[in-house]
Amino acid sequence: MAMFNKLKQFNDLRKKANSLRSKLAEETVTVEEKGITIVMDGNQEVKSVTVAPELLHADKQHQVEQHIKDAINESVKKVQRVMATKMRESGEFNIPGLS
Repeated sequence: MAMFNKLKQFNDLRKKANSLRSKLAEETVTVEEKGITIVMDGNQEVKSVTVAPELLHADKQHQVEQHIKDAINESVKKVQRVMATKMRESGEFNIPGLS
């Protein structure tokens, strides 16, 4: 009987995770980093990348690539903070040993 209860708990947790994933898809963060703008949803999917026209020169390629990397990394950090906040607010992810 204990195994059945564990399976039920696992199934309930999976449903909660799917619900949270849907809610996070509706959230977006925007980060502007030195002429690069990244918009990312709550599931860490990049929705758009915008590069300021003045950065679009061949001699600035390395600089632009670095700025894009930095902006994406900052976007991921912001999304992770949003995810943590949503999980705390929902109160549904109180997993023993992980709090």
